[in-house]
Amino acid sequence: MVLAGLPGSGKTTWAGRQLYSILSSDAIRQLIADDPAIQTIHRQVFATLRRLARQRLELRRPVTCIDSTALTRWERRPWLRLADDADCEAEAIFFDTPLETCLQRNAHRDRVVPAEVVRDMARRLEPPSIQEGFARVITLRPGDIIPEALATSVAPQAAESRA
Repeated sequence: MVLAGLPGSGKTTWAGRQLYSILSSDAIRQLIADDPAIQTIHRQVFATLRRLARQRLELRRPVTCIDSTALTRWERRPWLRLADDADCEAEAIFFDTPLETCLQRNAHRDRVVPAEVVRDMARRLEPPSIQEGFARVITLRPGDIIPEALATSVAPQAAESRA
C-alpha cells in the first residue's frame, strides 16, 4: 500500500491511526541521520525503505504501508516492481488535499517544509492510477478518510501480501 500526497495532506496522520505496519521515509531519515528533515540522504533512505518492504513481502505480511510523498509515477515505480516481484498486488491511497489546506497544516507541524517547496511539489504531483500498475487506487479527501473502507478491501485477502 503506497500513500501518495503532498506534505500536510494527511498521510502520516492517517497512517498513525491504522493497524498496519508503516514504513515511513521520515522515520528512516530519523533513524539514519537523527533528523527527519534531512534531504541529502535520499538514496540511503529509499534503499532502506525498499529493503524493509522486500523483507516484509518475503515474510508474506498481509499489509505493508509505505508513507512517503510518492508524487510521481517515477517515484512509485519501485514499489510496483517490488510488489510484482513478490507476486502480490499494490494499492495506492492518494490524499487529494487542496494545496492551501496542505500549506496551512504544514505551517503548524513540528517539521515545516518551506511553502515554496510544497508549491513546487504540487506542480509535479501526478495522482496514482490503475494504468501505472496499481490493483486499486483509493482517493481520500479531507473529511472522508474512513478506515473501514480500507478494512473491507484488505480483510478478504488477509493471508495474501500487499505492498
